Amino acid sequence: MSEVVAIIPARGGSKGIARKNLQRVGGVPLVARAVDAARRCPAIDRVVVTTDDAEIAAVAAEWGAEIVDRPTGLAGDEARSETALLHALTTLEARKVDVSVVAFLQATSPFIDVEALTTAVQLVRSRRRDSVFSAVETYGFLWEKGLGGAAEPVNHEIDVRPRRQDREPHYLETGAFYVVRAAGFRAAEHRFFGSVGIAEVDPRTAIEIDTPHELDLARRLAPLVDGGARDRAIFVDAVVTDFDGVHTDDTVRVDQNGLESVTVSRSDGMGVSLLRAAGIPFLILSTEANPVVAARAGKLGVDVRQAATDKAAVLCEWAADRGIPLSRIAYLGNDVNDLACLELVGWPVAVPDAHPLVLSAARTVLDSPGGEGAVRDLAERVLAGAPSAATGAQRAGEPAGRRVAASDHPTAPLEAS
Repeated sequence: MSEVVAIIPARGGSKGIARKNLQRVGGVPLVARAVDAARRCPAIDRVVVTTDDAEIAAVAAEWGAEIVDRPTGLAGDEARSETALLHALTTLEARKVDVSVVAFLQATSPFIDVEALTTAVQLVRSRRRDSVFSAVETYGFLWEKGLGGAAEPVNHEIDVRPRRQDREPHYLETGAFYVVRAAGFRAAEHRFFGSVGIAEVDPRTAIEIDTPHELDLARRLAPLVDGGARDRAIFVDAVVTDFDGVHTDDTVRVDQNGLESVTVSRSDGMGVSLLRAAGIPFLILSTEANPVVAARAGKLGVDVRQAATDKAAVLCEWAADRGIPLSRIAYLGNDVNDLACLELVGWPVAVPDAHPLVLSAARTVLDSPGGEGAVRDLAERVLAGAPSAATGAQRAGEPAGRRVAASDHPTAPLEAS
C-alpha cells in the first residue's frame, strides 16, 4: 500500500547556531521534537530523518524515526531541501516503500501544529490540493526598500489605509511543514506545484529558529506552548537528583555551635521507597560536602555522590557503570550548577521555584517545590511511565525503545496543538 511519509532533513552543520538540530527546546532536541510531532499525526504512516550526522541519527532513531544517510555533498550550506527530499525518496524506493504523499517537516520549527499538519495531509491525500504549506494569517501593511533605500508599499496603496475589518488577510509561511503529492514533487523538483493550499496554524507555533535570539525565545515560549498538553508520566530507567533545593527547601539552619541541619519531607522518602521497590536506580548527586547528604541517602537506601566538583562527569560515570543510557535518565535540579546534567539526560526535570535557566532547560516542571514533595511528585510520574503501568497504548513522550503503536495514544506530549 502507498504511504504518507514524513521526511525531516536535519544536517549536522549550521552557521548561525552550532549543532542547531540537537539544541534543546523544552528539554527536547529540535530533531526529536519534529519526529515526535510527525509520530503524533494520525495521517502519517512513516517518519524518516535524512541526515549526514551520526549523533542526529541516533537521537532521531531513539525517538522512533527511520534514518536515511544523506551524502555529504547534499548536506552543505548551499544544499537545497528539495535535493535532500528527492534523495530520501529514492532511498525509500530502493527499500520498497511506496510513497504517495510527503510531509516535509523542518526541525527548526519547534512547535509544529499537529492538527494543522493532519488537515494538510488530508487535503493532499484527497487530491483537493497538490501542495499545502503552513502559514499564519496577517493583516500587516508590508513594505520593501526600493532604489536608494526608499520605502515602497508591497500589499497596499500608499494613500489608502483601510481598517483591518475592511481588508482581506495575507498569509505568511511559517516554514514548519509542507505537504506534497510525491509524484508531482518528483516531476517539479519543487515544493510548490499544481493547486497550492494553505494550512493555517496557531500564531504561537509560528517561530522558526535561525539565530541564537530565536532559540532563546523558543525556550522561553516552550512552557507556555507545551505545558497544557504534557502527559504527567515520565519514561525513564533511572532517577538522579540534586540535594539542596530538591530534597530540601534550599535553606539551612545553623545552631550556636555552627552545626547545620536541613528539613526533608517524609512524603519524598515514601516516593523513593516506591521507586526502589519498582527496581528503578536512584542517585543523589550533590556538590554539598555536609554529612547530612550521605546521611539522608543512607536513610533512603540509595546511591550518593557528594562534594562533586564536576557533576556531569560523575553522572556519566555512574550511568556507564550501570549500563544505563543517559537518554533513559531523569535528572531533577533547581540551580545553575545542575544545567550541565540537565543537558545530558533524556528527561531534564525542575522544581517550580528553580532558577529561570533551569526552568528553561526542563522538559517537565514539577508541581511540588523542593523539600515539600518534589521527589514524591517525580517518583509518581516515573512510576506512571514504568512498564508495569503500561496499558497497551503508547504513553506520550516515551522513547522508541518502550513504545507501541504511535497512533494509539490520544494526547500530545509536547505541544498543545
